[in-house]
Formats: sequence, structure tokens, C-alpha cells
Amino acid sequence: MRKLSGVRLPHAKDTAAKPFTALPVPEKVLIPMSMHMGAPCTPTVKLRQTVTVGETIGTSEAAFSADIHASVSGTVTAIPDYRLPNGNVCKAVEITSDGQQTPFPDITVPSYTDRAGFLAALRRSGAVGMGGAGLPAHIKLDPKQKIDQLLVNAAECEPYITADDRIMQEHPLTILAGIRRIMDVLDIPECAIGVEENKPEALRVLHEAAEKDPAITLVPLPPVYPQGAEKVLIYHITGRIVPAGKLPADVGVLVMNVTSIYFLETYFTTGMPLVSRGVTVDGEAVKAPQSLIVPIGTPVRCLLEAAGYEEEKVARLIAGGPMMGQSLPSADVPVTKTMNAVLALGPAPERRTTACIRCGRCLRACPLRLCPTELEKAYERRDAARLKELEIGLCMLCGCCSYVCPANRPLAESHALAKAFVRKEGQ
Repeated sequence: MRKLSGVRLPHAKDTAAKPFTALPVPEKVLIPMSMHMGAPCTPTVKLRQTVTVGETIGTSEAAFSADIHASVSGTVTAIPDYRLPNGNVCKAVEITSDGQQTPFPDITVPSYTDRAGFLAALRRSGAVGMGGAGLPAHIKLDPKQKIDQLLVNAAECEPYITADDRIMQEHPLTILAGIRRIMDVLDIPECAIGVEENKPEALRVLHEAAEKDPAITLVPLPPVYPQGAEKVLIYHITGRIVPAGKLPADVGVLVMNVTSIYFLETYFTTGMPLVSRGVTVDGEAVKAPQSLIVPIGTPVRCLLEAAGYEEEKVARLIAGGPMMGQSLPSADVPVTKTMNAVLALGPAPERRTTACIRCGRCLRACPLRLCPTELEKAYERRDAARLKELEIGLCMLCGCCSYVCPANRPLAESHALAKAFVRKEGQ
């Protein structure tokens, strides 16, 4: 089977050997009511109300949503409008911590007897995809199609990020128990765990944990970006192609991030909803890169200070990886459920954009075999029909085309605008 294209990136996995440590409880947290795909939540608490860890503070009647819980115990001191880094506005709940981290007294280990009960409990947990766009877990784990293959996405292919790697190294048995739970509830006969070869310790401990379960296969993958992209991962492990406009479930596959599976299993054994997560803190402006367990809503500044960042050297703050991460407007942005890394980087190298020299490097680098230069031209003409013909919908904005372009064309940025343009035009 021919492997899909991609690019070789510097790994810069400075925290791969650094175990998770708990960040001290911050003085305040600000918890947005939109940290997932779908409908934002509505706050269920009032000003000056006392809350405890794991207590529900936001919910929605919409099916496509995920509950939100207090990550610290303390007092609700504000419920402001909050502008997300993507420009959207939602409500947020500010909690001033009492420093006690008192758990919500009504937390119990969830029980279920069938798939419906499992999904209902999962929705109450606030679980979302913790390695991507934040699809509510109870939606993803309720496919209408028959699934014959569970794929665990543990590629973690972007530079710097090691949050998934550390979870695998530290909690392999919990991950395997979560995999088996999903397979049993959804009646999935086989599972494959895709891990890039640049994570030897994770591969070792997972192999030891899974070697006695013939239904679970560990698949070492070459460290080629974007190995962790869903369609790329599916093709490289199963050989199946997810057509444009279709979902993995349409080809019999369910893909789950490894940290999402770890959380799922801890929830079903403790009852504690999603109130914290592991975050990699790294970058050129960081003296001591860290792997931190962080309460949701903690200001990014607290993470950076724990890693000894030099504020005067920070030119770019990124949530996620340097290829597909999101630029942050300030260090006061709160940690969300989907934030697996915070990178404090210096100035980007100066790059002068010139005319396309038609070298074809972008075509060879594109993992989905699109034509980046033609997409750029079609967007410049605002030709929605041509963009659709060129399969702009397949573009996952991985940035491989921009990375290899000797003319420094902003291809990925153009494609992001093109996708938004086509959606607006109803194409």
C-alpha cells in the first residue's frame, strides 16, 4: 500500500521524558461555556454561589453539546461575555478559588446496563475529543453505521507536543481498559493503536499492556506529519479511504484520541467529570519545558510562569502545535478542554513572498493529493464552483503546502479563507 505524502518536521519533543506534575490551583479560573463543537452551554450558576470541583456549571438542551463543570472549588465571582480566540462570543463563568479543591458531594461512579445508559453517562461527564476539534464524545460514540474497527489516534505528530505521549507512558493499563470498555459497549471486534515511532517508551509500555489481548494491535507509524490526521491515520492503518463529505463511520471505522480514552476510563471508575487535562508547555521563550496537569479555565499565564517563560522574548503564543495550532491574543486566555499544548515562541523568520515558480513541491507534499496552487488561484477569482471541483472540502489545513513552498506562498491561509468562502456561498 502506498503511503500518503507529508513532511518531515523537527520533533522538538523536549518534555517526552518529563512526567506530568500538577499545577498549583490558580487564584481564579475563567471557564468558557463553549469548549466543544455544537451548541454552547448556558450557565446554571449565579453570582456569589459556592461551587465544588465537578459540579455542573453549564449545560444545554441541545443534543450536540457537552456539559461543563467547575474545575476548582470556590465562589462564582463573574459571569461575563467572553470572546473566544476564534472571534465568537459566549458566556463564561469566573470562579475565585478557595484553595480547598473540595469535590462535589454528589459525585458517584456511573453505572449502565446498555449502550444508551453508557452514552447518557458519558454526556454528563462533559467529555469531548481532547486532541482535535472537541466533538462531544457521546456523539462520536453513537455511530449509526456498523463499526468493525476502533482506531486509537496516538500519533501526536506536531513538534513540541507530548501530552498524549506522557499519558501513554504513565497510564497504559487505564488506556487499555478504556479501549476494551468501548469495544465491549459498541460491539467492535478489533482495535489498532497508531503510535509514531518517535515515542519508543510509549510503544514499549503499550506493547506490554496489550500483548495478551489478540483483539488489540499496536501499529508503529513513521514520524511523518500529518500522520495524526484522521483520514491519513485511517488509510495508513486500514487501507480504507474516507470519501469527501463522508465520516470515518461510513467506512466502518471509529477514531478516538488516546487522551480522550484515558479520560473516559477514569470517569467510569471515579465519577469525576472533565475538570482538568494534561498540557505541554514549551517553546523558544520557555526556560524549563513542562508537562502539567491543569484545571480547566486556568489562565495560560500560570502555565508559562511555571515553565519559567521570558515574557520579553515571546512574539507568538500558540495553543496546540506550530502547524495547526491557534494563535492566542494574550497570556490571559484560559485553558480549555481541547488545549493540549501552550507554545511560547520567538519571532517568526522573515519570509518574502514571491511568485509561484511551478516547482510542484506543494502537490508532492499534500497528503490528500490536492492541487494547492490551483486552489489558491480559484480563491483569488472567488470561484466557488471551481473550488468545489478541486475538492477544497478535503483540505484539512495541515500546512504542508506552505511549509515546503520555496516562494513562501501563504497557501494554507488561502485555503482556510477558501473553505469559509465556499461555506458562505452555499456550495
